[in-house]
Amino acid sequence: MFFRDRRDAGRQLAARLGHLKGTEVVVLGLPRGGVPVAAEVAEALGAPLDVCLVRKLGVPFQPELGMGAIGEGGVRVINDDVVRTARVAPDELTRVEAREGEVLENRARRYRGGREPVGTEGRTVVVVDDGVATGSTARAACRIARARGAARIVLAVPVAPHDWASRLGGDADELVCPHTPWDFSAIGQFYSGFFQTGDDEVVACLE
Repeated sequence: MFFRDRRDAGRQLAARLGHLKGTEVVVLGLPRGGVPVAAEVAEALGAPLDVCLVRKLGVPFQPELGMGAIGEGGVRVINDDVVRTARVAPDELTRVEAREGEVLENRARRYRGGREPVGTEGRTVVVVDDGVATGSTARAACRIARARGAARIVLAVPVAPHDWASRLGGDADELVCPHTPWDFSAIGQFYSGFFQTGDDEVVACLE
């Protein structure tokens, strides 16, 4: 185990991001599990915190396996290898996208409560999640930040597979991850407490 919980992971991650302190930084957490991690990073950097709304597109018969992701502003990332290997039909992909799109809209209303997103134009944006597995969600988040005018994007996660850099392509300008184990099967295996983050906790972090 590397982390007691997401707050502990956020503090460990923040220790690797000290070079960003004092710059024009915005921290974006991926709901739901990434937000408590991001809250610790934002506090350490003295930076504003917001959510980056992204939804994983899970394979219909194995929802934990991501075949892509969608995000705010119509951002869409599809992992063709997973779609092909899992033999997901186009109409199945369309149904999953429609369902997750509804969740995305509902969460935007719930988390922001009518507030405008924090401005990212011309700033360094630190995209934070509680870990990376396939990388689809993280890539979509980076693309959202880019579309919103970020000058520089730093993707920061507490744990990821050893080959995570190759999975991310060029969607982030800088990658920060304290732990990149070879024996990676799921993010939760590296946390003592990896309980589901509730909507109320996300809202509390943002407030």
